Formats: sequence, structure tokens, C-alpha cells
Amino acid sequence: QVQLVESGGASVQTGGSLRVSCAASGYTVSSNCMAWFRQAPGKEREGVAAIDSFRRTIYADSVKGRFTISKDNSKNILYLQMNSLTPEDTAMYYCAGRSSWYCGTSLGEVEYRYWGQGTQVTVSS
Repeated sequence: QVQLVESGGASVQTGGSLRVSCAASGYTVSSNCMAWFRQAPGKEREGVAAIDSFRRTIYADSVKGRFTISKDNSKNILYLQMNSLTPEDTAMYYCAGRSSWYCGTSLGEVEYRYWGQGTQVTVSS
């Protein structure tokens, strides 16, 4: 049984940094494409970043240069380091995983089979 459990969400001020984590069980982070999505109240869910089994990454334009997706294969954990946060980054953040190493060439190109329950990130001005 696959479980993805996010943690690390918090309330921070504008300009601050935060790292959220996604611990996987019953699933191998190293050999699969994984991603972070977010959904703000009243908005559609959007892809934030993805990383494949070769550690190639894809980022949404809105977070390029500020967010970094990474993974620790030995711990089977996916991370999202978020810097220079703004109120527009406020959302529930979800990790997702595929049963494939391939992430596509853009966010939203492929579908994700497994999802976590989310962790809330709130950025205040």
C-alpha cells in the first residue's frame, strides 16, 4: 500500500523560507517521477515542480529561481525548498507520485497516481 505523507507546512512572513517534505512508504522515490502541486482557496490545483528518476527537474514559471525540488533516496523522502516566499505562495501543498520514471517535459503533461494529504503553507505580508 502506497502512502505519501507531507509535513513541514507552516506560517511564515513574506521573504521567508520553508522546506516541506514528503515521506513515502510502499513506494520507491528513487525510481519514480514525483512532483509537488499546490491549491489555493478558490483556485485550481497547479503543478509546482517535478523530478524524475535521473533527478531532472521541471518548475512552474512562478517558482523558478525560488523553489528547489529534491529527493533523498536513502531516506525515501521528497523535498521542496521554498525561498523568497510571497503571499501568492499560500496554498495547500501536495506531493504526488507516478508509477514511472518519466515526468514529461512540462508540468501537467502526465498524470499522477499517488497523492498525499497535503500540508498547509501560509505566507503573510
